[in-house]
Amino acid sequence: MDVFTTKSGRVRGRRAARDRGIVAVLGLPYAAPPFGARRFREPQPTEPWDGVRDCTAFGPVAPQSAELPGAPSWSPGDEDILTLNVWTPADGPGDRPVLVWIHGGAYVFGSSAQPDFDGTALAGGGLVVVTLNSRLGFEGFGHVPDADGDLPVPDTDSDLPVLDADTSAAAFPDNRGLLDQIAALEWVRDNISAFGGSPDRVTLAGQSSGATSVACLTVADRARGLFRRAVLHSAVNAFATVEHAARTTAEVAAAAGVPATRAGLLAAPPEALVAATDRVCERYAQDPGSGQRHYDPAIYGPVADGLLLTADPLEALAAGAGGAVELLVCHTTEEYWLLDAVGSSAKITSEEQLAAFAADFRLPISLVEGHRERLPDAPLLDVYLSLYSGLLFAEYSTRLAEVHALAGGRAFLARFDRRRDRAGGRVRAWHCADIPFAFGNLHEESVHFLVGGPPGAADQELSRRMARAWAEFATHGDPGWAPLDGPAGSGATVRVWRTEAEEEADAARRPAGARRADGVCRVEDDRAEHGFRDLWRTAGLPLLAP
Repeated sequence: MDVFTTKSGRVRGRRAARDRGIVAVLGLPYAAPPFGARRFREPQPTEPWDGVRDCTAFGPVAPQSAELPGAPSWSPGDEDILTLNVWTPADGPGDRPVLVWIHGGAYVFGSSAQPDFDGTALAGGGLVVVTLNSRLGFEGFGHVPDADGDLPVPDTDSDLPVLDADTSAAAFPDNRGLLDQIAALEWVRDNISAFGGSPDRVTLAGQSSGATSVACLTVADRARGLFRRAVLHSAVNAFATVEHAARTTAEVAAAAGVPATRAGLLAAPPEALVAATDRVCERYAQDPGSGQRHYDPAIYGPVADGLLLTADPLEALAAGAGGAVELLVCHTTEEYWLLDAVGSSAKITSEEQLAAFAADFRLPISLVEGHRERLPDAPLLDVYLSLYSGLLFAEYSTRLAEVHALAGGRAFLARFDRRRDRAGGRVRAWHCADIPFAFGNLHEESVHFLVGGPPGAADQELSRRMARAWAEFATHGDPGWAPLDGPAGSGATVRVWRTEAEEEADAARRPAGARRADGVCRVEDDRAEHGFRDLWRTAGLPLLAP
C-alpha cells in the first residue's frame, strides 16, 4: 500500500509514473503552517494526525507571484506551505544515501513541485530524494523590526495557539526561510529511516539561491551535523547586513501602504507584501540611476543577523566554518544569458551603460577591458553578460570551493558547458540548464526552453553521467574526479560537463596533457573559454548585497 510511518503519523504515497519501482510521497508537512500567530516566527512543529494521511499530490507553494511551467501557483489562503516530498525505491535494502534539494528562484519564487526536480530518476539510481518548500520573499527573508511597543493584540477569536509573548527580535527572526530548511533537515534526521534512507548519509543540494542557502547552512552552527556533504550549483553572490535588510523592509512597507513596524507588517496580508515586493523590484528595473539593484532587482537574501549567520558564506568558509562537510560545486559557463533571455536583466548596449555598470559594482576598468579583449567579436551586451555571470555566479561559486579546500576541507569543482543541441545547433550553457541533466528530467517538456529543445541521445548520455556523479558523491564522497588541491592556477582540476562529441572535439584541439577525453582538465589550462579566472584573481571579487 506504500504506507510509511513518521513521528507525526502514517502517510500514503503513490508509485511514480515513470518508474513503478519508485514510491513518491508528496506534500508531507514538516512544520506547521507559518501564518496567523505563527507568522514571521521560527517554524513550529506540525500537529500529529490519526489514520493515514494521503500524500499523493504536492503541497501548496510559498506566497509568490510567479507562475512557472508545470508547477502550481500560489493563491491567497494557501497556508500549509511547509511541506516536503520523498522519492524512494519501493523494494530493497534500507540505509540508502539521502539527497535533500533546495530550489532556486532569487528567494522569491519557485517550488519543489517544478518538473525539473522530480526525484524519480535519482531514486532509481539508489538515492532517497527529498525536495522541500520553504518561506520565500518577505515571509521568509524580510526583516521584521523590533516591537517598540507596536506588538498587536493577539486575535482572541483565532483557534491558533498563542505563542510566547516574547517581543524581542529573536522571536521574529531574520532568515526564516533558512530556519524552515533546518526544520526540514531535522525532519529528515528524525524520519527518513522509515523511507529507507540513512540520517547519517545526508547530502544537501541546491541551485542558485538554493545553492547559497546550502552554503549558509554549511557554515551555520545550528545546522551542524544535519548533513555531511553539500552540492552547490550556481551559488549567487548576495548576502545582506541587517541594515540592508531594514532598508528593504522600509521600501516594501511603503509600497504596501503600511507602517514599517512589526504591527504594520503583520497587518498586511501575504498577497499585499508579494505585490509590494514586485512594485519595488519594478521601480529599480525602470531606474538606471538606482545603483546595483537596477541590473537585477532581487531584493531579498540571507542576512548576517548575528544569530544564525555572522558573515557571508565565502568569508565563513575561508575561516574554516565548513568543517568536515564535503563540497561539490558547479556553475554554468554562460550563466547570465538566461536572465537576459527572460527579460529580468537590464539591457546594456552602450559604452556609457557599461561604464555605469562597472562603476556601480566598483569593477576596475582592467577587468572590463580584459573581458572585451577575450570577446573581440562579441556585441557589447555579451561583454556585460559575461562580466555579470562571473560577478553574480561563476566566480563566487568557484571561490566557495577554493576557500573551503584552502581551509582544509574537501571540495570538488565542475562547470557545465554543453553548447550543442541534438542537431548540432548552438545553445546556451546558461543558468538552470544543468539541473534537468543532473536530475535526469530532460524528457519534461517544461525544461526544453532551458536546455535548448528536446534532448538527443548524446544529451541523455550526459544526463546519466551527471546524475551518476551526484549519486557517487552522495554515496561515497567521490564524484569521479580529483578534489581541489589549491586555488585555480596551482594544478587544481575541474570537471567540464559536455556531451561526448563535444569532449572529443575539444580534446583533439587541446595541447597534449591539457585535457583528458573524459572532460577533466587543469583549471589553469581552461582559462580561455571558461573562467576569466586570471582577470578575476587580479581584480578581486566584491561581495554583494541583494
